[in-house]
Amino acid sequence: MKKLYTWGGKFADRNLTVSDLLENKGKKKFLQTTATNIEEASAAKEAGIDMLLCKSPFIDEIRKGAPDIFLTATIDLALFPTTTEVLNEAFRAMSVGADQIYTARGPHIVEMLSKEDIPVMCHLGLVPRKSSWKGGLRAIGKTAEEAYKLFNEFKTMESAGAFSAECEIILEEVMLEISKKTSLITSSLGSGLSGDIIYLFQNDICGEQENIPRHARSFGNILKLKNEIYRERVNSIKSFKSAVQNQTFPKSNELVNINKKELEAFKKLIS
Repeated sequence: MKKLYTWGGKFADRNLTVSDLLENKGKKKFLQTTATNIEEASAAKEAGIDMLLCKSPFIDEIRKGAPDIFLTATIDLALFPTTTEVLNEAFRAMSVGADQIYTARGPHIVEMLSKEDIPVMCHLGLVPRKSSWKGGLRAIGKTAEEAYKLFNEFKTMESAGAFSAECEIILEEVMLEISKKTSLITSSLGSGLSGDIIYLFQNDICGEQENIPRHARSFGNILKLKNEIYRERVNSIKSFKSAVQNQTFPKSNELVNINKKELEAFKKLIS
């Protein structure tokens, strides 16, 4: 663990720092997943995950589950539309425990944040919320021209001051070649093993939904457990309903009865 002083003016421990990631670029692979609550954050920490990513409003909760894991806070594209709102939220997020800020916005936003010495993760390749520009949800870099345009986008973000990039659904061979020629810390989401960070959503890892993206893999089956819990919940409620209708609930040992003498006295008082 490394000791540091946070933007919020507090001493804290961290498993990784920005400096560590830079020093290990091309030398070591780090693992990253998402967390949306204390339980998910704690599970990721216990499992040995290196880095976490959460939406900026959830930082306080995530820090309760994983107080010392390198944390990237995402600033929602729709909730913080203006430059002032983005900057304010970035400062707030860093002050309450984020180590890096993620934005899907353009290089002008990246530059604004980086000028404040905020480590910025940009988003390159497939950006789902902007997928209409790409003709839908698809892999990026299928032609030499498209791959070259993507390469130039990496260079633009470098020039804007980005520290890292979420690299989503980029063709593996293209990602490999770009990785050799970019200074950005690359986080590969469905883009192969050439990234400095291998990233996968926790709900995909744990199998929490029926359909997962092609690039993902489920290593568990929480959905099955959730369905079993749901059926058990429904069956329990049905049993409660039946017991009330059959007058088998509540039983005498589930009730508290008044002393007979006190009951008679009470009856007289209300007669």
